Parts: sequence; C-alpha cells; structure tokens
Amino acid sequence: MTDASALPGQPRGGVLTGPATPRAVNVLAPNPSAMTLDGTNTWILSEPDSSVAVVVDPGPLDEGHLRNVVDTAERSGKRVALTLLTHGHPDHAAGAARLAELTGTKVRALDPALRLGDEGLAAGHAVRVGGLELRVVPTPGHTADSLSFHLPADRAVLTGDTVLGRGTTVVAHPDGRLGDYLDSLRRLRSLTVDDGVHTVLPGHGPVLDDAQGAVEYYLAHRAHRLAQIETAVEDGYRTPSQIVAHVYADVDRSLWPAAELSVRAQLDYLEEHGLI
Repeated sequence: MTDASALPGQPRGGVLTGPATPRAVNVLAPNPSAMTLDGTNTWILSEPDSSVAVVVDPGPLDEGHLRNVVDTAERSGKRVALTLLTHGHPDHAAGAARLAELTGTKVRALDPALRLGDEGLAAGHAVRVGGLELRVVPTPGHTADSLSFHLPADRAVLTGDTVLGRGTTVVAHPDGRLGDYLDSLRRLRSLTVDDGVHTVLPGHGPVLDDAQGAVEYYLAHRAHRLAQIETAVEDGYRTPSQIVAHVYADVDRSLWPAAELSVRAQLDYLEEHGLI
C-alpha cells in the first residue's frame, strides 16, 4: 500500500464526506465516474460560531443530494445563505437553481448565465457571509469561467476542477486553454508561497494537505506531457487520435476521447508558441 504522504499533494485517506477544516464540510454527491472520481465534492463553509453558511458547487441535479446538503447544514445549526460556483460544468452546477429554490437564496458565478440574482463574481472580489471571508481567485483554463476560492482563515483554497484530489485535470479543447491553465496553476502556487495556503479542497477526490506540492506536481506533469506531444509530432504523429494512441498508451482506453480533447488543447498551445 502506498503511503499517502508520499503521493503528490499528500491526499487524506478515509471517508470523503464530513469536516475537512474548521470551516469546511464536504457532502459527497452520488455521481461517481471515471471523470468525477468518487463524485462531486459539495462544500458547506461557515464560521464555527455562525448561523449561516455558504455552499460551493451544489453538484448535479439530484434531489436527494441537494436535500442532504441542506439537512447537513441545518443539523449543525446553520442556514444556507448563498451558493457559489467554481464553474459551469453540470456535475458542479446543475443543482444550483434547485438548491437556491430550496433555500431561498441567490447563486453567484463568473458566467452570467449561471447566476440567480444581480451579483456575479470576479477577480479581486471578497465574499463575506456571517463573518466568513472567501477571496475570489480567477483560475481559467479547465474552462473559461473557472474560479477558485481562497479561504484565508483555514489557509485553504477551493479549486473546483483546477486541481483535483487524485490524478490530474483535463484541459479539453475548445473551452479549455492550456496557456490560461498554466497561468492559473502559477497563480495558485503564489497563494501557497505568499499567502501560506497549505490545504486544497478540490471539486473531486480527497483533501490535499500539501497544496504547494500538488501544484508543483501539476506544473511538472503538464511540462512532461507537452514535451511528449512535441516529440510525437516531430516523430510524424499528426492527428490527435494518433498522438493519444502513442502518448497515452498507458491510460485507460475509456478515457481516450477526453485525452484527445486534451491533446487538441496542447497542440493549440504548442502552435501558439511556435513550438511545432
């Protein structure tokens, strides 16, 4: 058995649902798959002595899950006062409108199409609810509308799909842009160096207790994949499907369609930078 402390980011073992930090509780959605890992992590955030909470990423439109989120908050004496979205993929956002209906609250997101209410989210914004402070960190790349949320009091960052608790993130053409994604990883790394962030609360998978190690692993992984694809092109592999079969031969074939979209995004990056 591999020691978790030796894995990138030092993932926590054990049950994913439940308290993760003094201010963050996870309610795992029942939507496991190869792409969502154990399921979507729906985060309930609040100050320990507050009667109100913020939900980040309600997850899929699953009535049982959404009611479980509300019940989990209420069992701890808290009322859901606001919903935030890290991005608009359905496994994170499809349940937002229904949760807003159940709780009588608004939904804030970068994409105006996902909002319920007049207020959105943007770089530099701080969300304050019941003494809780969350700082909005733009992290595009996985999608154009991807955000992370810095939780200074817990020295933590909620990363949505930008950094996962296990494996690595797909940056898929056409919405995913690798140059933006690399910039976002560097932005997250600066949080770990300059702001003391040490915990990643991801959109999927276990909590990571070594945020800097996780981000540096992601950056190294991306550099390695780019080098592999650049070499594959030089060796005569031209189409994304040919490159996937060559470079991703050790990856489960069921994931090859997603890998092909990732290769397209990487080819775009290499072309934009004059490397192929």
